[in-house]
Amino acid sequence: MSEFKHCFAPVVNAQTRILVLGSLPGDASLAVSQYYAHPRNAFWPIAAALTGKPLDALPYGERLQGLLACGIGLWDVVGKAQRRGSLDTAVRDVQCNDLASLLVSLPALEVLAFNGALAYKTAQRAPAVHVPALALPSTSPAYTLPFADKLAAWRVLLPYLGV
Repeated sequence: MSEFKHCFAPVVNAQTRILVLGSLPGDASLAVSQYYAHPRNAFWPIAAALTGKPLDALPYGERLQGLLACGIGLWDVVGKAQRRGSLDTAVRDVQCNDLASLLVSLPALEVLAFNGALAYKTAQRAPAVHVPALALPSTSPAYTLPFADKLAAWRVLLPYLGV
């Protein structure tokens, strides 16, 4: 089997209202230690469209600061797992992150936004959360739903952004 792959540290602060939870970073993201680094991943263009800020055009550090300024945090449900390649269907031997501990540290949290089915299904094993949990279509290029349809589904987050 392949080696274990690990997630990144959470990107959150006390003002985080929306926590976007992916499954586990893909190989392109792991190679550069950046969330959603694959050039065809729709996350950054969707985040730009939702916030009205050019997050997809900024350097990575500024992207993260821009998300935090809009009340959006990032993390993954899977802390580590074995996976050959980047597909969620190849994830094995999952060890989940301690989502409950992170959530109690986020006093402004209003909603969990799961980026894809694996993230949502895996999180169902965690203790109950007292904020809405939304299963959104994966922004991965492997999930071939057209961009416009992905963006339309992700617009459910607009009320939490205050726009």
